[in-house]
Formats: sequence, C-alpha cells, structure tokens
Amino acid sequence: MKILDRYILTSFLKTFFSVFIILMFIFVLQTIWLYIGELAGKDLDAEVILKFLLYFSPKLVPLVLPLTILLTSIMTFGAFAENYEFAAMKSSGISLGRAMRGLTVFIVFISLIAFFFANNVIPAAEFKSINLRKNIAQLKPAMAISEGIFNDIGTFNIKVEEKSGENDQYLTDVIIHQKKKTGGNNTVIKAKEGELVGSTDSDVLSLILKEGNYYDEVEPSDYKKRKRKPFTKSYFDEYVINIDLSDFNNVDLEDETYNSTHGMLKISELDESIDSFSVSYNKRMAEFRETMYNRSGIPNLNINYKAKDTVFEKDKELLAYFDTYDAAQISNLALGTVNSALAHLAMKKQEFKVSIVQINKFEIALHEKYALSIACIVLFFVGAPLGAIIRKGGMGLPIVVAILLFLTYHFIGIFAKNSAENGSIPPFIATWLSTWIMLPLGVFLTYRATTDQGLFVFDNFIEPFRKLFKKAGLFKDKSKSE
Repeated sequence: MKILDRYILTSFLKTFFSVFIILMFIFVLQTIWLYIGELAGKDLDAEVILKFLLYFSPKLVPLVLPLTILLTSIMTFGAFAENYEFAAMKSSGISLGRAMRGLTVFIVFISLIAFFFANNVIPAAEFKSINLRKNIAQLKPAMAISEGIFNDIGTFNIKVEEKSGENDQYLTDVIIHQKKKTGGNNTVIKAKEGELVGSTDSDVLSLILKEGNYYDEVEPSDYKKRKRKPFTKSYFDEYVINIDLSDFNNVDLEDETYNSTHGMLKISELDESIDSFSVSYNKRMAEFRETMYNRSGIPNLNINYKAKDTVFEKDKELLAYFDTYDAAQISNLALGTVNSALAHLAMKKQEFKVSIVQINKFEIALHEKYALSIACIVLFFVGAPLGAIIRKGGMGLPIVVAILLFLTYHFIGIFAKNSAENGSIPPFIATWLSTWIMLPLGVFLTYRATTDQGLFVFDNFIEPFRKLFKKAGLFKDKSKSE
C-alpha cells in the first residue's frame, strides 16, 4: 500500500469508528426509550437487560452503517479540501479519483461484510431478541397490582382505585372477582381498604382487606329460582387472601420456541418461505375461484329449470323464457346467491390481503439484505465528492448535509416499504427505490468533483432564459449597447 493510500485510509478509519460508536450509542439509547415499558418493573437483573440490548443492537446496523459511511466520507474529504491537501495532491498529478481508489476497495470490503452480517448475524439476533421479549412479557410486574384496572393474578381479578405508602402497599376501594374452575366469577369481594404483604423471595402475596363485604351468587337446583339471581352477603372487619404468584416467576428466559418471523430468516430460508407462501396463495385462489363459480348456481341452472324455448332473442329478457313460478324461483335464488357471494367475497378479501402482506414482508426482507451492501457503496460516492466540493470538515456543515441526505434516503425507503406491504408497489422496487434515487446523485457529484466544478453552476441554468429574453426583446446586452 502506498503512503498516500495509507494516509487517506487511516484518516477515514479514525473518523469512521468514532462516528459509528457515537451513532450506535445514540440509537441504543433510543431503543431503551422505546422498550422501557417492557423492561421496567419486571425485576430484571443487569445481565438480562444487557442481553436484551446486545440482541437488539445488530438490527440497528442497517440504519447506522450507511449513515456512518455518508457522514465519514463528507467529513474526511471535506477536511482534505479545507486543509488544501487535495490541492497538494492535484499539484502532484493525483486526481480525486486516484485518491478515492484505496477507499473504494475498503468500502467494497465493508459492503461484503454488511451483506454477511445482514444474512447471518441480524437473523440470529432477531431470533434471540424476539424470544427474550416474549419471555420477559410473561414475568410478573414488580408491583403485582396496578391502579384503575382489573389485574389478572392467579385465580383473582383485582382492581384498586388508589395505592399509597412507601412501597404502594396500602390500597383504597378494592374490588375482587374470584374465578371459578368452570368459568365465570360468582364471588365478589369489596373492601374500603387493603394492604399488600409479601417479599421478593416469596411466591405468596398476602392481601389483607378491611371493612368490606363478601358477595356470593347462589345457584338453586330449581331453574325458575335462578332467574331471581339469589346471593349471600356477609360483612367482615378483616379478611386475608393469599395469592399464589409462582406461575408468574416460573418463566424461562432462555426459551426459544418462537421462530416464525421474516426477520429471523437467511436468504435461502426466505426464498423457500416465499416460494411456499406463493404456492399456497395461488392454490387457495384457484379453490376460491372454483367455489365462487359453484356458489353462483350456474352449473345447476339448466338441471333444475328448463327454458320454454331454446332459441334466444337478443332483446328479450332472460326470465321470459321460463315459466312464472320458475322465473320467481330463479330470481330469489339469484338474489340469495349474490348476497351470499358478496359476504363470502368480503371475508376472503381480507384473508387474501393478509396473505399478500405476509408475502410482501418476506420479499422486502430478502431484498433488504442485498440493498444494504449496495447502499454502502452508493452513499460513499455521494459523500466523498460532496465533501470535496463543499470543502468543510469537522462536525459542523458536514453533519447537517449528511443528516439531510440520509433522512431523504431513509424516509423514501420507509414510505416505499410501507406502500409495498399492501401491494401498492412491488417489493423489489420499494426496497431499492431510495438506492436508485441516490445513485444518479452520486454519479453527478462524482463527475462535478473530479472535473473541479462546483456543486451548481447557476450560469448554466440562467443562460437559456437569458437567450429567450433576448429573442423577445426583453433583455439587452450592455456590452453591445456601449
């Protein structure tokens, strides 16, 4: 490796790793904010929380890596231009294309690693993170009873109006429905006050109720007496209920039984799934067409009803060829068939819509693995020449420009993928649309930078209008008039 290539690569790598770590840290913090509801109040130790963040972090790479390459390219080449290092290179006969050659090889290498990462690491992390999230969701809350809602705890549904005390152990206006093994809740307990007594290392939660009533519905053997809905009522000064919480703690966080999402699959598995779903969808569509044809009653029309004349006239109504009774029967049958077909069609329409969305999601996930690696290369050829043109390094203007470009790239991709899920546009186009839009921009900026031109030459845009105004006599050339 030549000294120049080593110098450019070293400068790029220093900025690359710094930006990548900072951006990853920011997006991990955003992840914590998004999933704080799933992590808070679950009595989770630090190891489980760190494991959750470790499993979720690889899914951030398709978002962080392209932005890192774009921002690093602008900052690095902007610093070279700002410090007149490009001027020194050009005076020595080294063009911008030659200066970018070593980094181009490195970016291609990064894109290959990104492809391997998207095809192997991200699916494995998705598998781990989703299973861990499902297992965490089954854990008991740190506070077993929440205010204002019925809490399903063991064999009881408990609702409290307000909690107080240092540990929220004192309850106000308690309502408890006790569930029966056969279903229903014939026992209702109401109390003005209550107190939770328990410990973190115990599976039993004691609920001490004070000043309340106990209602129990009675089911008489006589069916007629049941309509009166008799019940027994008793009053108590203090009543203790022991609630078994063992099932809430008996959760295996290492359980990995959930494996049915597109984010967990590799390219070969996605291809197989898409093929399987497509065959199943086409088969169900064929069965649906046959079912709708049979529902129409057309195959049985000539069997059940005979026309009076087999020669049909053009302007004569179809029912006129049948007897009055048969015509009425045909009309009623047709009306019922149409209504039934419409109801069946509405139901099947929603079912097929769900199937299409599922297939589209798998196709989007397939193309995203390829798009990530190509996006890394395209955004490099957007950022590097743009940095050379704007001639600004550091953390100021390059960050603003990079964020604006990346937000444009990212939001176009999001809107396109959302449209592709419901079939508005093909998944292939939706996944590659943002990259295709950035590709001409990269070619344009590379051309402008390698030919020592600015970002825009406004004379090129103004000149056609100036000529038009000259022909119309609205513009005069001052040089000729003098």
